[in-house]
Amino acid sequence: MLDTETLPTRRDEAWRYADIDALEAIGTDALDTWEDVTLSPGETRRHAMIVGGDSPELHRIRLTLGEGARAELFVTNAGAASARVEIEISLGKGAHFEFGGVTIGGGEAVREFVTTTTHAEPGGTSNQIVRAVHWDTAAGNFLGEIKVARHAQQTDAAQDFKGLLLEAGASANAVPQLEIYADDVKCAHGATVGQLDETARYYMAARGLPPERAKRLLVQAFIGDAFVELGDEAEHERLLDAALAALEGSKL
Repeated sequence: MLDTETLPTRRDEAWRYADIDALEAIGTDALDTWEDVTLSPGETRRHAMIVGGDSPELHRIRLTLGEGARAELFVTNAGAASARVEIEISLGKGAHFEFGGVTIGGGEAVREFVTTTTHAEPGGTSNQIVRAVHWDTAAGNFLGEIKVARHAQQTDAAQDFKGLLLEAGASANAVPQLEIYADDVKCAHGATVGQLDETARYYMAARGLPPERAKRLLVQAFIGDAFVELGDEAEHERLLDAALAALEGSKL
């Protein structure tokens, strides 16, 4: 178990909404364990992953992108226990980072993505889309920080978070942060949290769709934005199926 003196606390910005009890259960080594990935100039790499299970998880990934490189990462976070995915990205000149993430589930779990995107050179671009769907007293979080160095002109960075709460006890939290030292940049972020569109549900019911089928279709459309840039059809279906399986396993 972790020495409580070494644990982050919710006073730390990056851990504001985290499940600290889950982190303690994971163990000390997880805080020092990073997966380091470096892309050579011009290289393109795509990765899709499903995280979460019956015990807490912490995944930490560092990406370093060379000039003109492109990294695409897509994640479904849908386990029964709390799971946190942290990503640190450093972009070289003209590099691009694409991220699509979905947190979905019920119970008391905290499912979250934490990204720190550093535009270190000119002309870099990044796009991050996160969707959260939760019920019971579960929480879905996205903490996204964008840093633009003084000489990283013509940076174009965007973040978009939307949360869908299926029960009153659930929550969704977004903390966008911008640290910009260049003046010729485009940086945008948006965050909204709401409930299922009852008008759409009524429309579907009026045309004979069972309530469960209508709910699945609405949730599928909602989370689909996160994977729209995933060009691999098989991987797209795998991530979407994992998310919808969590929904179908609920008692809603």
